[in-house]
Amino acid sequence: MWAASCLASCCAACACEACRTAVGSIGRRSARIAYCGLFALSLLASWVLREVAAPLLQSIPWINHFHKTPDREWFETDAVLRVSLGNFLFFTILAAIMALLVVSVVCYIGSFAFSGLLFHWFTPSGQDCGLNMFFIVSTLILVFVFAIVALHPKVNGSLLPASVIGLYCTYLCYSGLSSEPRDYECNGLHNHSKAMSTGSLTLGLCTTILSVVYSAVRAGSSATVLSAPDSPHAGSDKPLLPFSKADEEETKDVPKPVTYSYSFFHLIFSLASMYSAMLLTGWSTSVGESGKLVDVGWPSVWVRIATQWATAGLFIWSLVAPLLFPDREF
Repeated sequence: MWAASCLASCCAACACEACRTAVGSIGRRSARIAYCGLFALSLLASWVLREVAAPLLQSIPWINHFHKTPDREWFETDAVLRVSLGNFLFFTILAAIMALLVVSVVCYIGSFAFSGLLFHWFTPSGQDCGLNMFFIVSTLILVFVFAIVALHPKVNGSLLPASVIGLYCTYLCYSGLSSEPRDYECNGLHNHSKAMSTGSLTLGLCTTILSVVYSAVRAGSSATVLSAPDSPHAGSDKPLLPFSKADEEETKDVPKPVTYSYSFFHLIFSLASMYSAMLLTGWSTSVGESGKLVDVGWPSVWVRIATQWATAGLFIWSLVAPLLFPDREF
């Protein structure tokens, strides 16, 4: 599951970046015009199908599956209803995923359902699985704490980020438990699985390498971290002064400053090197069959759980810090 964890992180980062770019490229008015145009095209398609597509619909087996072919009017009505149903589902789904309460409820349902699966997979009956029980129960407690803190009247929070962080912490708990040794009696998900095949191990290794490199490049390209406020690497909001033609000729051969810190960029790759070394060697403690697997063993479990606790601590701190330090800007 280490590959799924890394791949999910990359996919989430790519999706967030794509959404940010898409939202920034269109305005509110143009988006509404686009949806109106899409709805108008669907109405036009309904009319065209009603008028000319009846013979085509009669030749489609999964539509004309009757022993006796219905009248032409039936196919005309069916064409209009199918397009209208597509419209209804499209706009209803958009309405559901945009109105914020629905997303929050879905995230909480996902967290509780996922926790139920964790109890089923990692606390098998007849085994003393107190540690796994502690991990799962503490995760559920964190999910409730996120909601309570976010809904406190003195906290400037909302239910949506609390539900999303709760779902992510539940996933981290699953990722940690799935990294337990394969011969551990409480690992009901993998206790009967064999060692990875060469192809699976190669695919997972490639996924890990790409994920680590992508994360290092994204983090190392930050324009604000570990950069002096007046440094050209930190990015300046000051307006550029107009250049004369002579100034342009004098400065056209001068290299432009980069938008990131050289030191921080290489520091990220040095940390990624240490992380990759521990990942590929099982944190230097994998033995037996688990030694052939990547990211399997108790050190990997505790790394995931520590990541969950750090995530929870940072989220709660982001909510309560403005109350504890009202004079600071957050």
